[in-house]
Parts: sequence; structure tokens; C-alpha cells
Amino acid sequence: MSVRDTLVSVARQAIETVLPERTVKEALTDLPIPKDGEVVLIAIGKAAWRMANAAHEILASRVSRGCVITKDGHSMGAIGKLEIFEAAHPVLEQRNLDATARALSLIKGLTDKDTVLFLVSGGGSALLELPASGVTLSDLADMTSQLLACGADIVEINTLRKRVSSVKGGRFAQSAAPAQVRAVVLSDVLGDRLDSIASGPAAPDTATAEDALSIVEKYKLKLAPSITSKLRDETPKELSNVTTQITGSVPVLCESARKLLAERGFDVTLLTTTLDCEAASAGAFFAAVAREAVKDRANRVRPVAFIAGGETVVKLRGKGKGGRCQEMALAASLGIKGLDGVAFIAAGSDGTDGPTDAAGGVADGLTAESLKKKGLKAQAMLDDNDAYHALKAVDGLFVTGPTGTNVNDLMILAVE
Repeated sequence: MSVRDTLVSVARQAIETVLPERTVKEALTDLPIPKDGEVVLIAIGKAAWRMANAAHEILASRVSRGCVITKDGHSMGAIGKLEIFEAAHPVLEQRNLDATARALSLIKGLTDKDTVLFLVSGGGSALLELPASGVTLSDLADMTSQLLACGADIVEINTLRKRVSSVKGGRFAQSAAPAQVRAVVLSDVLGDRLDSIASGPAAPDTATAEDALSIVEKYKLKLAPSITSKLRDETPKELSNVTTQITGSVPVLCESARKLLAERGFDVTLLTTTLDCEAASAGAFFAAVAREAVKDRANRVRPVAFIAGGETVVKLRGKGKGGRCQEMALAASLGIKGLDGVAFIAAGSDGTDGPTDAAGGVADGLTAESLKKKGLKAQAMLDDNDAYHALKAVDGLFVTGPTGTNVNDLMILAVE
């Protein structure tokens, strides 16, 4: 098997280890549900249906009621007694609020003997939302538009969002009290910060009202009076009724890839699980690592591999088609051109990289030359953000189809 084929195989197997069904079943082994009392199941996010279905297979006889709130097109049918809601993502609509209101009604009136099994995955911040009393959907939209226009980062945006929400920043778990909340989290946030994943509906908020007001001052925001008053309200700083298990994340994905490569005889180095630079720059960096490893080949008896996880960004310069992982692979192909026994793969764990049907891309020392033989220029296509068509022309797309999970991206460089 070529080094390129090895990377494709390893990436597929590693992604399988963070699929919702597998991770939820493992979590429920480590996070047992109390035998007494009622069990209410609430699942939110892009992977909500699959997480809920897996949990229901184990706990069907215990679950008295519950609901699933997932993205349009992500439901796969009925699950026992659970109510299924599809809602808008990433832009809020009234149906998101209606579904959230129903979720809150399902956890009302529980006792300290009861349990809320709360399944959380990427996309939950938009899918689970109900503005605080007095705040309208248009108020929220206006605040978000101003924050985006002034260049606020996601942490700053969420700091304000949590204070004008009935469910974010720990308030969902607070609403479930005195019932115990068992949260199973599939993390799509670098560093796995619980107060950031889905805006932390079952996690104490680390930011303060003072932080929120300083953001308003920093960007000179002009907000509705209903929002300004809510920003002064403090979010929960402690939640005694919550136990959380992060069951799938990019570190888990990277560790799985490391084990698989080690089993195949590679000396493996994990570079980082929080890569968050520009995609093309990341590809160039991996190519530089490859050139160094090739120079050191005479001193090694085993192949080497370098792994990273994270989520890069694409700087749009052209009008082509692609995604961050495909752009990374195409950029890497320029730097490893002509190198024998070298391959690089970048893959989105959700199976969809940008607005394409590919999860990512794979490149080796022949990729750039193969493009040239077809009359295509790798650099020109990279400049046009057209990695999809470039890689498709040389059989360099990594295609899995939608996986139902989302724990960021996996990148692997291998040198024979």
C-alpha cells in the first residue's frame, strides 16, 4: 500500500471513532443514568438525531419523553416517544424558538430524583435558542449583525448572546433544576471549552456582565434597550446539578489517527489539536515539514507521520470552488512537488468541506506535476480558490459523504 493510500485508510478509520453512535454508547457506559426517577432526553445540534437514536437504543424503556432539535435535513425519522424538530442553521428563525420553548416545557416540574440526558453537538448554539423575556428575534438579529460588521470575534459575540438568552450560558441546566443533568458533548470547539460549545447551555459561564458591557463600549454598539438591560444580568457561575462527559472531540480524532499510524509502523508526532490559521499557510507549513523529513531520511529506519487537528480558514481571493481542507491539500502539493514517498491529507470530520461533496483533499509529490500534464496550474487554481476542481482532476478529493459528526478537521503528513 502506498503512503497516500495509507493516509486515506487511516483518515476514514479515525473519523469512524468519533461518529455519534459510537461516542454516545461509550459515554453512557462511563456516565450511567440513575436507576430511580424519570429520564427526559433532549438532543441538540447537527448530530442530534444520531446521538438521540443511539441513546434511545440503550435507554428506550427509561425515557419518558424528550425532543430532538437538529438542522434541516438531518432527521432520519421517528425515535420512540421523542418529538423531532428540524430548525434553521445558522440564521435563527421563529421555528428555532418554538422548538426550544418545547424543550424547556419538557424539563419543567422535574424532581431531584429525575434526570435530563442532554446530548449536545455542533450547531447547537443556533438550534437551541429562546430570547430572554422582553428580547425579540429582531433585537437579537440586529445585535448579531452589528457584532459581525465591527469584527468582533466568536468569544465576544457569544459573551453577549448568553446574556440575552433563556438557555445559553448555563441557563438551560438551571431551568432543569433540581433534576440532574447528564450532558454528553460532541465538541466542535478548539480546546473543548464547555462554555463555548453550543454557547454552554449546561455549563457555567466564565465571562461576566462587566465583560459584556466592555464589548459594547469597545465597538460602540447601539443596542435595543431590552438587550442593554439584560447585559447587566449575571449568568450562572456554578451548576451543582450538571455532570458532563466530552465524548468526541478533535483530540480524540487525532489520538485515533496516531494509534492507527503507529500500528502501521510509523513514528508519529502530534503537532497540535488547535490549528486555526489560514488554510493555504497551513498547507505550506506541512510541506516545509515534509522537506525537512525527506532530508533526514538517511538517518531513519521507520516512516514518520505528523498529525494536527483544528479548523483553518480560507481567505477568499478568487471565484473557484473548494473548502479549507481542499485548499490546504492543494497548497501542500506545491511544496512537496517531486518528493517521493510523501503524502498529505486534510479531512473535515463531518464529511463536507465547504460547499462541496468532498470531506477534504489528499496530495503527494506527483499532484502538482499531474495537474501540469492536464494543462492546469496548481498555483493559479489556488489563487482562484478552486481547489475542488484542481484535486478532482487528479483524483485528489477525499470523499466520505456526510458522517453525522463534527469535531473539526484532521491533517496528516506522512513520509516513507
